[in-house]
Amino acid sequence: MEAGPPGSARPAEPGPCLSGQRGADHTASASLQSVAGTEPGRHPQAVAAVLPAGGCGERMGVPTPKQFCPILERPLISYTLQALERVCWIKDIVVAVTGENMEVMKSIIQKYQHKRISLVEAGVTRHRSIFNGLKALAEDQINSKLSKPEVVIIHDAVRPFVEEGVLLKVVTAAKEHGAAGAIRPLVSTVISPSADGCLDYSLERARHRASEMPQAFLFDVIYEAYQQCSDYDLEFGTECLQLALKYCCTKAKLVEGSTDLWKVTYKRDLYAAESIIKERISQEICVVMDTEEDNKHVGHLLEEVLKSELNVHFLDFKLVPPSQKMENLMQIREFAKEVKERNILLYGLLISYPQDDQKLQESLRQGAIIIASLIKERNSGLIGQLLIA
Repeated sequence: MEAGPPGSARPAEPGPCLSGQRGADHTASASLQSVAGTEPGRHPQAVAAVLPAGGCGERMGVPTPKQFCPILERPLISYTLQALERVCWIKDIVVAVTGENMEVMKSIIQKYQHKRISLVEAGVTRHRSIFNGLKALAEDQINSKLSKPEVVIIHDAVRPFVEEGVLLKVVTAAKEHGAAGAIRPLVSTVISPSADGCLDYSLERARHRASEMPQAFLFDVIYEAYQQCSDYDLEFGTECLQLALKYCCTKAKLVEGSTDLWKVTYKRDLYAAESIIKERISQEICVVMDTEEDNKHVGHLLEEVLKSELNVHFLDFKLVPPSQKMENLMQIREFAKEVKERNILLYGLLISYPQDDQKLQESLRQGAIIIASLIKERNSGLIGQLLIA
């Protein structure tokens, strides 16, 4: 079994949804068709997404902009793009990046085989970057693959854990109200200091909420708001929902978001994000087989689940002559030394296939537990070792 950082062995395709999302995603897609007034088999109304990714990451305190900081050797923004790509009804994803990072972004798209991505140059502020993304969707340029959507999602490039359920909620609400955004309860009380540094007043925490991402808008509403937006708001504003209210008199519907909507802001958040990614991958490994005939699909199942984080290769020893079995096992250690130089951790896992169905399922469960542990811990002391389930 070969475990390595994403992109170190082969390009990663947009993977399956993470733990607990498959059934929810199917329901979400069906719900969107219902809300859009479409019948099964027909496409829902056009939805696009804009991701401002031109920040320099001052609060992160590292030279690399935080959207390009690696997590398990894969740029943070790639995880966010993957989360949006898993949503089949988002037809276009526009990313606004600075000119100096344009080639970096192109290489990320190519390396991880991201689809439906278009790049525009970011502005000097968040609002100007979003405006540039909206312009790309609004203008039907010659040879452009973009077209104006009915609804546009605005999301942060550094919020990688957005799920289809909350995207559906804000899009549905935006279709009805013109604008919608995710919110979360305040964790700390908000206070206002006076000019001399003393307390002026505090807000009642129970009555206020933190504005989060994603947000969604009828395209014509938010585009009109940005066209009318003052230079001051473009320069210093941060809240898109406020622009829709101020310039288009559109009151946004507020949608309760999940705890997964937090934003990677500080260096410590990178470690938290890495832990969450490892945990989610581990939760995906659940192998339950009903019959021996199904066992041949174990390899395919694990590859589909883990293809963005882990390469799994299976060798059926029943098809290998006895003289080659030990030779193949011994080669693991030497091969592990070679690939470790590329930051790929390689382990050997021997899963027995007893005839008894109950023992077989137990063997597969033990194998899944071992794989999950290797992903979470990335134990370099076990590389090249043969583990037995």
